[in-house]
Amino acid sequence: MKASDIKKGNVVEYGGGVYQIRDIDRSSPQGRGGNVRFRFVMYSVPGGNKLDASFDADDNLSEVELLRRQASFSYMDGSAFVFLDDEDYTPYMLDAEVVGDDAGYITEGLGGCYVQVIDDAPVALQLPQHVVLEVVETPPELKGGTATKRPKPARLSTGIEIMVPEYIASGERILVNTTTGEFGGRAD
Repeated sequence: MKASDIKKGNVVEYGGGVYQIRDIDRSSPQGRGGNVRFRFVMYSVPGGNKLDASFDADDNLSEVELLRRQASFSYMDGSAFVFLDDEDYTPYMLDAEVVGDDAGYITEGLGGCYVQVIDDAPVALQLPQHVVLEVVETPPELKGGTATKRPKPARLSTGIEIMVPEYIASGERILVNTTTGEFGGRAD
């Protein structure tokens, strides 16, 4: 597949590894006869190591078939996370290194996840945009102070800490954006 045909999300072989394309910059040539260049920001699958690489429009890259299977978190097996396929209940085991910081968003029975599979091997995890987590510890709202909208730290049920608005209290369930790690509102 030519570099000029590659889209975000494609998975390609490069330098003996497998990478998913996250971002593409196209640079037009200065002057006549120059070639269009493409700079890809890619992440290794598995592992998620970032790599920047530039290609000419006609450079060929082999596309790798990546399956995205919708799955729900089922249980921990040692330090590995086991997700079950929503259709046929195939278990996908992902090591803690593969899950990385996303572990802080995973709760019992979490659905709407996608496990990325290459050659029947689960290699990466995609979480839903928002998850619902419980606030287990946060300072109380300051009464009688000036009415500022100061954020305050809150520790969540999975152990991660995020900033929340002052009116949020311990025991509340909140939405957390899994991409940015930011407060997304109260959960119903």
